[in-house]
Amino acid sequence: MLKGLALTPPVIGRISIGKVVEKNGMRLPEKDDEFTVTSQVQNKDGWVNHPVDETLRKPVGTKLRSIPVRLIFNDPDLSLRANYTMFDRQTGRPLCVGDGETCRRSTSSGMQTLPCLSPDLCEVAKTGYCKPYGRLNVRIGDEDELGSFVFRTTGFNSIRTLSSRLQYFHAVSGGQLATLPLELRLRGKSTVQSHRAPIYYVDLTVRSGSTLSDAIIAAKTEDDQRKASGFDQAALDEAARQGFANGVFEESEEDRASVIEEFFPDGSEDDAAVSAAAVGVKTRLTDKLDKKAAQLNVAGP
Repeated sequence: MLKGLALTPPVIGRISIGKVVEKNGMRLPEKDDEFTVTSQVQNKDGWVNHPVDETLRKPVGTKLRSIPVRLIFNDPDLSLRANYTMFDRQTGRPLCVGDGETCRRSTSSGMQTLPCLSPDLCEVAKTGYCKPYGRLNVRIGDEDELGSFVFRTTGFNSIRTLSSRLQYFHAVSGGQLATLPLELRLRGKSTVQSHRAPIYYVDLTVRSGSTLSDAIIAAKTEDDQRKASGFDQAALDEAARQGFANGVFEESEEDRASVIEEFFPDGSEDDAAVSAAAVGVKTRLTDKLDKKAAQLNVAGP
């Protein structure tokens, strides 16, 4: 095993609720109101859709707002890793990763473990470049039981909701997260910060048409079948735990550029403020202020 290299769940595709578009010569992230499942291949137009994306859209062409999924691990913290993260926007290299108590920070003296005060209280984070960053790995279909699709997000709503759901499902199922039939679901909400325009975040629920009790029974049945076949879930979780601990930072060199472009570009905003409607409200307010100022100038003292 190569030391210093984080061994993460094998990724065969991506799940996103947005895309990167070109505006005025700049590539900027743009939020969406549906899921898109892509491969790991890009062309000049962006990420190429994974074949499963079309399979999930029934009827064809409808907006994809729910995805049936399963988890790989029983430990919630292995499926969803969420940290306060600050990247170097030029190189894409992680500079500081913390959990609100301690952080690992790259300094002129080398890698150091320091107190993490969260972005609001940290002097280093006052540049605005530090924000919550989560990665959720899920399975779609049964073709590759150890391969995953990764959903990356810097949205506080998604991170908080997914974290809560994973902890709750783990508790009520007796720790059987890896065999629970679940569903990623896109939800919308409006806030004062979004100027009442809808913003979208990701939730995790039992599958449509099923109850929590039904899901737990199905999970326990499948877990018994796995154990009978010799499948060792506890060993898989431990292998993943050691793999994550093997590296200082999770993101690979290849991932960093796309992460920076999609989530940490210069001038980007978080999901509480990114919407065309919100921009429209700001524009109308500016126009009103400009008109009022012009009227005052004409009237004179």
